Amino acid sequence: MRIDIISVAPDLLESPFNHSIVKRAKKKGLAEIVIHDLRTYGLGNYKQIDDTQFGGGAGMVMMIEPIANCIRKLQAERDYDEIIYMTPDAPTLNQSTANTLSLKENILILTGHYKGVDHRIRALFITKEISIGDYVLTGGELAAAVLVDAVVRLIPGVIGDEQSALTDSFQDNLLSPPVYTRPSDYEGSKVPEVLLSGNFPKIEDWRSEQAYERTQQIRPDLLK
Repeated sequence: MRIDIISVAPDLLESPFNHSIVKRAKKKGLAEIVIHDLRTYGLGNYKQIDDTQFGGGAGMVMMIEPIANCIRKLQAERDYDEIIYMTPDAPTLNQSTANTLSLKENILILTGHYKGVDHRIRALFITKEISIGDYVLTGGELAAAVLVDAVVRLIPGVIGDEQSALTDSFQDNLLSPPVYTRPSDYEGSKVPEVLLSGNFPKIEDWRSEQAYERTQQIRPDLLK
């Protein structure tokens, strides 16, 4: 998979993609992540990328021309399965979306800034809009990093034990059950006996029950 990211602040994205599972995916050649500095496509001597909004109001808006020029250049080099805009006013990222995107070959992500992008960009180029929650960040870079991490870890071969990803929270619309490791008794706080029993059908039943109970307590909306 190749992921291209258009950003006003590309340095923000260097660290998240050079650690842990995403780094492993890159080293294995399973994921290629390329960051493009939008200011390269800015207008005039000052490489302008934003302007005041029509109709008045506080805040600057990212201009259509630099973004369009960047997207068109990238589209000339490859076909994108999705061109995604990270924005708070969009459907919220969930595990189903991450699963679907992990099967794609080429993804282009546009990160917003200021008051957002000229809406014509969204109408002309964007195929999917994604939010990571009902709050506003300074820019879309951290949101893009969250999306990339959620997607890349699902690419076959990235995680050594692929069953691990399949048992994560939200894969079956349930939260994960509690997990434990050694020691089995820590200052009187003990691991549930069923997990030490070696009876794997019973263990799976326990985990299913716990997943359902935790979901009912913490995220009952998922059960709907």
